[in-house]
Amino acid sequence: MSAENVDRATGLLAEEPSQVTDAVVETASLEAAVLDSAAENISGGQPAVDPAADTAEVAAVDVAAAEPDDADSVDADSDPADADTEAAPEGTQAPAAAPPTGTMSAERVALKALEQRLLGGERKLRRREVAAGAGLSLLSARKLWRALGFPNIGDEDVAFTENDQSALNTIVDLVRAGKLTEEAAISVTRAIGQMTDRMVVWQIEALVEDLVHQQDLTDAVARKRLVSELPSLVDALEDMLAYSWRRQLNAGVQRLAVRAEAGLASSEEGREGDEDDAPLPLARAVGFADLVSYTSLSRRMNEKTLAQLVQRFENKCAEIISVGGGRLVKTVGDEVLYIAETPAAGAEISLALCQAFTEDEILPEARVAMVWGRILSRLGDIYGPTVNLAARLTALADPGTVLVDSMTAAALENDERFVLLPRPAEDVRGFGEIHPVQLLRGSGRGLVLD
Repeated sequence: MSAENVDRATGLLAEEPSQVTDAVVETASLEAAVLDSAAENISGGQPAVDPAADTAEVAAVDVAAAEPDDADSVDADSDPADADTEAAPEGTQAPAAAPPTGTMSAERVALKALEQRLLGGERKLRRREVAAGAGLSLLSARKLWRALGFPNIGDEDVAFTENDQSALNTIVDLVRAGKLTEEAAISVTRAIGQMTDRMVVWQIEALVEDLVHQQDLTDAVARKRLVSELPSLVDALEDMLAYSWRRQLNAGVQRLAVRAEAGLASSEEGREGDEDDAPLPLARAVGFADLVSYTSLSRRMNEKTLAQLVQRFENKCAEIISVGGGRLVKTVGDEVLYIAETPAAGAEISLALCQAFTEDEILPEARVAMVWGRILSRLGDIYGPTVNLAARLTALADPGTVLVDSMTAAALENDERFVLLPRPAEDVRGFGEIHPVQLLRGSGRGLVLD
C-alpha cells in the first residue's frame, strides 16, 4: 500500500508546515545545553569517569525531541592535548580540571544510559525514515506524534529508535485492519499521550519530594539525585502501569456490560429515554467537593505545607470516591469532581467526603453538592448542564454540608439511609429558580473506610 493510500485510509493529512521553525530548533538546542550545564553542576567540574563503568546503575532524563548533542562526539581530527591551558598564578590552588573536550561527565553518561534504556535503544532514525517505514507521509506521522504530545523536530535530527518505528506501525495497522477509524486512532493516541504525560510529572514530583524528606536534601539537589535512583524503579513502575490499566479497563467493561439493577432502574429517575439516547446518553450522579477558605489559607502557607495540604486533600478524596464505587474525574486546585452510577452511591460518597473533611485535623471543611442527571463523557472528562448545576450548588452550600437539587432529592426520598431538608429557593445563573435540598445521614453506617 502506498503512503498516499494509507494517508487517505487514516485521514491524517493536514496542511502543516514541513519544516521545523527557528524557535523549535532554538528550544531543542537549549534543552541540550541545559542538560550539559546540569551535568557539570552535579559533578562540580570533576573529571569524567570511565563511561563503561556501572552503566547499568545510571539514569538519563528522556528528552523526547531534543536535537542530537554534537558536543558528545569526538572529532577524529582533534586532539584534547592541543587545548589551550593556562597555569594558575603562583601561590594559588588551580581549579579542578574540566572534563577533556569530547568526553562526557559521569552524570551525562548516566543521562544517556537511561535514555537508551527507556527508549529501547540508541536514536538512529530520522523522522522521514520512521514515517516511510510505516508507509505514511511525514504529515500523517507528525499528526500521530503530535497527538502523543511530541514537539516538532527537524528533518536531519536523529531522534527516533526502532521502538518508535514499532509504535507507529502498531497504531497504523489498527486503522488498516479496520479496527479503528482515523478519528478514533487520533483520539486514543491523544489519550495515551496526555495521561502518561501527567502521570510521569506526578511520579517525578512524588519521588523528588520523598528524597527531600528522607535524605534532607534541597529540591534542586533531590532532582539531580533522582537521576541515579530511577534505574532501580523503572521496571516496577512499568509493571504497575500495565497492571493498573488492565484493571481499570476491566472495571470500565463491567460498567458497560454488567450494570447493576439499581443503576438501570435509577437511570430512569427524573428523565425520559433510555441509556442510548443523545445528546447526553449517560445518567450519573455528579458531585463536587470544594475546600472552604483554601485561597486565604494557601497565601499563609509555605510551599512545603501547601503541598502537604493539597496531597492530603487529593488522597482522601481518591480513597473515599474509590471505596464508594465512584470515579474521580479530576481535581482542580481545591476542588474535586466525581461521578457515581446511582443517586444512592453519589449520596454516600458526598456525605462521606463532607464528614471526612469536617473531622480532619488539618484540612478545612468542605462544601459538597451532588446532582443526578444526564451527562456526556468525552476525553476523560464530563460535560452537560448536570455538571454545571452541581458546580452552582456547591457555591450555595454552607461549610460542612451537602446540597442536592429537587430532582435528586426525589430519587432519594424513599431511601432510609438519607434525610432530606428542603431549603429556600435560590435564583441560580443559567438555571433560574431552583430548590436546593440539604442531604443528611439517615440510618446505616454509610461508607466504611479502612
